[in-house]
Amino acid sequence: MSIGNEMYELARELFPIDRSLTGDGVRQTLAILKRELPHLTLHEVPSGTQVFDWTVPQEWAVRQAYIEDEKGNRVVDYKQLNLHVMGYSTPVDRWVELDELKQYIYVQQGQPEAVPYVTSYYTRRYGFCMSERQRDSLKPGKYHMVIDSELFDGSLTYGELILPGTGEKEILISTYVCHPSMANNELSGPVLAVALAKTLAKQSHRKYTYRFIWIPETIGSITYLSQHLADMKKRTVAGFVLSCVGDDRTYSYIPTRKGDTLADRVARNVLSFHYPEYKKYTFLDRGSDERQYNAPGVDLPVCVVCRSKYGEYPEYHTSLDDLSVISPEGLQGAYDVYMSMLNALEHNGFYRIKCLCEPQLGKRGLYPSVSKKGAYDAVKSLVNFIAYADGEKDLIDISNIIGVPISQLIPVIAKLTEADLLECIDA
Repeated sequence: MSIGNEMYELARELFPIDRSLTGDGVRQTLAILKRELPHLTLHEVPSGTQVFDWTVPQEWAVRQAYIEDEKGNRVVDYKQLNLHVMGYSTPVDRWVELDELKQYIYVQQGQPEAVPYVTSYYTRRYGFCMSERQRDSLKPGKYHMVIDSELFDGSLTYGELILPGTGEKEILISTYVCHPSMANNELSGPVLAVALAKTLAKQSHRKYTYRFIWIPETIGSITYLSQHLADMKKRTVAGFVLSCVGDDRTYSYIPTRKGDTLADRVARNVLSFHYPEYKKYTFLDRGSDERQYNAPGVDLPVCVVCRSKYGEYPEYHTSLDDLSVISPEGLQGAYDVYMSMLNALEHNGFYRIKCLCEPQLGKRGLYPSVSKKGAYDAVKSLVNFIAYADGEKDLIDISNIIGVPISQLIPVIAKLTEADLLECIDA
């Protein structure tokens, strides 16, 4: 089975789980991820914990929720689709007329068949979500609104996996586990993180330490940073937020706030070769946990590389973002891009040729022994790499200048190093 298929099957398994910021849905999700990654550690942060300017919220649990008409017919039922209830809704058990009922119904304007994803995490209220077509089909009369829910002191749960490298510098991979019943926006990131972690764990040599975290969005990154910021500021050289990486429509890039970090440079380099038509956004278009990692005073070099950007594709934050939106091919494409970026970072450094003028490549078996038209083409990448290996440009710079993907320059570096012609003076 391909890695793309493995990711898709894991997403299929996770899709029915009812997730929110906190609670058993998150724990159930992380338990399945731990099955895939046995060294994943789970952490609980108690409700009420102060995390910078925020407070870890209470847990939210729903036993049942529905709207029924006077004949007992259920108009919506939480057990059929968990998006039918606004996230963190407080309990309610009331009979109301249709006009009043509509005050508590949220729809997605312009998408008559879509049930929207709506939450009210930090203000106490209740509500239901349904398609615009369904709401408009409701007939006058009385309706029974029932939400059997509970808000209580518990904890926020997150998962963490550290893969040590030979050095102390780190690469951060962050994704979130807090949305119900959405495939691209929610599940594509966590399953891609699992696939990347599995691949990296098998590698015999890692220059960088990799810090993977599976957290609830926003409050999770704030909580994690409140616990680890000092250490992360010392160690993090690049980071990426994994979100919306499962469709196959395009690739997108949202830069860091500074725009010129190592993460930005490697993202632009790899995307320019893999999918030159990728969509470039600005930091003003941010919307996920990159907001927290780039906040003033935090200033971690974390950007976003995704497929269709969150908020931009039509199914986003609705019931239409189902398993048909993602595909093994879309997930595989994101995996390939991320592994290309991580491999590029592992091999990046400032390389310098160890002799003056052009090295004599022929005697080392690195250049054709017969000079004729076309012979140079076979070694063009090698000699162009040599021309710019001055110790002042790193591998990303050289790749950009000579127009050759880093993946093709890695074997060039290996050949020149084996021939004792190349040194890395600053990794």
